This record gives sequence, C-alpha cells and structure tokens, in this order.
Amino acid sequence: MSETSIEVSEIHWLMDMFQTVDVGLVVLNCDYRIQVWNGFMENHSGLTPRQVRDSYLFDLFSEIDEDWLRRKCDPVILLKNRAFTIWEQRPYIFKFRNYRPITGSAEYMYQNCTIFPLSDTRGQVTHLCFIIYDVTDVAVSRIELESMNGRLQQLSKTDYLTQLFNRGHWEESLNQEYKRLQRYPHQSTLLMCDIDHFKRVNDTYGHSAGDLVIQQIADAVRKNLRATDIAGRYGGEEYAILLVETNLEQAAHLAERLRKSVEQLSIKYNSQILKVTLSIGLAEHNKDMTNYRQWLEAADKALYRSKAGGRNRVTCYSPLD
Repeated sequence: MSETSIEVSEIHWLMDMFQTVDVGLVVLNCDYRIQVWNGFMENHSGLTPRQVRDSYLFDLFSEIDEDWLRRKCDPVILLKNRAFTIWEQRPYIFKFRNYRPITGSAEYMYQNCTIFPLSDTRGQVTHLCFIIYDVTDVAVSRIELESMNGRLQQLSKTDYLTQLFNRGHWEESLNQEYKRLQRYPHQSTLLMCDIDHFKRVNDTYGHSAGDLVIQQIADAVRKNLRATDIAGRYGGEEYAILLVETNLEQAAHLAERLRKSVEQLSIKYNSQILKVTLSIGLAEHNKDMTNYRQWLEAADKALYRSKAGGRNRVTCYSPLD
C-alpha cells in the first residue's frame, strides 16, 4: 500500500472518529463563526454542519451569554491557555434537550466544556475548539443526593405529627437567640402554651382524636406566626414559640389572638365536634438570666399560673412573682 493510500486511510479514520465520538466538537474562528460541527452536535441540535457553517454562534444559539463566553475565550486567544466550564457554575453552554432514559427528570443536558486554542503554522491563534461533555447523569445524581440530604436534614429537626420544629431543634434555636440577646440590647419573648384538659380528649375519644387536636392547634399556631417567629412542639400537648424582636406587650397581643383562634376552633372527629382551649405563659428575656433554661423556667411558671388561674388565659411572667 502506498504512503498516499495510508494517509488517506488515516484521514478517513480520523473523520469517522470525529463524527461518531460521544462528545461535542465545535471549531470557531476568532469572529465566533462556526467552522466545524461534529455528529454529536448535529444529533442534539438538529442542525447539520452545512446549515451552521460560517454562522455567527450567538445568532444561532441565543441562550448563550455572549459577554460571559467572550470573557472565557479572550485569555484562550491572547494567552493560548485552556479554559474550562463546569455544570455547577453554569448548567450548559448549548441548550440541548435531555433524552437520556436514566436521567429523564432533567429537562436539559448538563454540560462540562473545555476550550482550547488552535494555531496556524506561525503560532498565531486562528480558531477556538470547544469540547462539550454530556454530564447529565452525574449532575442529576448529585442534585438528587443533595436534595435528599436536605430533606433528611429537614426531617431531623421537624416534628412528624405537627410539622413544627421538634424540641431539640427548637431548643437549640432558643439557645442561639439567648446568646444573641446577651450581646445586643434587643427584646425577645418566649411563649409556652398547653392544651387544656388534653387527657380528657384522649380518654374520651381515643388517641387518634388527640392527634387530630394536636395537628389542628399546630395549624392555628402557624396561622398566627410572623415570618421571624420560631415555633416548635415542646412536649406531648405543649407548644413553644420564640417571638424574636418582640417585647412583652406585643407578645401578649399575639398570644391573646392565638388563644381566641383556638377557642373558636370546631374540630370535627368522626361525628363529634371537639372544642379545646389553650393556657399560655409568656416571659420576656432579661439580662439577669444566666442561661436559656432560666428563660424557659420563667415562661413555664407563667404557664402554670394560667392553668392554676382557671385555664384558657394568657399570663405574663414577672420577676417579682
């Protein structure tokens, strides 16, 4: 076989590899006009090499941020350095639809890209070569894992029955607020509330009815919260709410609104209508408290006074009591 025949054969192999390789290969001149467009790019764009030849890249693909891509490519042309883009920073360069069966939840193909310079015989950069890698499987797996970890983290601090914070997470939030108040002269108030005669509900109607009552009151708590308030289920039928940047007078107004909203509830269980009330205790933070547990004890004392005073009422703690 002649040397010429071998060279032709090698070129044929290279062209065949170029067209069938499972990555995108795009060559642009320095004016960002498309010179080379391989089979991967044709398959995913629906545009043939003939259709895109000499077309201005940003006219064909408006989704590409021209300023961003030029900033990426300028050092490649001027310094002859390679540049890289990864899907974590920008999901894709070319907005191709995703057709992979395994990662069908992704609407578009996630891409990594390598950009490197192509020089002429004098060493001048005349073209840019883009290699586009489909990393959808990796990206979707990472996103799903992070989402699952986020859900697990949320579950770890959420009470299953009420969907309020559980005691552990809520108490940690209270401790953090206590430490903040030790450093800064702000006002925050702690609200503790307990369902009156809850044992009677369980004994009369059963624990399913009791669970429904707990959920309904948790909904009432949520409806009366502001964005900055932090509510949790503190015990079986006890709730705790941290009222951030709220003085005792403001907190008493919110507590009374919550008490009335619970008093007005008609909780339907089977053919029965259940009526319940709340006893509420309030304690504003003060500088004499040496730890957050003293704050809890103060609110709990106020709650006890509400129960001892006839229930279904709001009581504010006073250090003089």
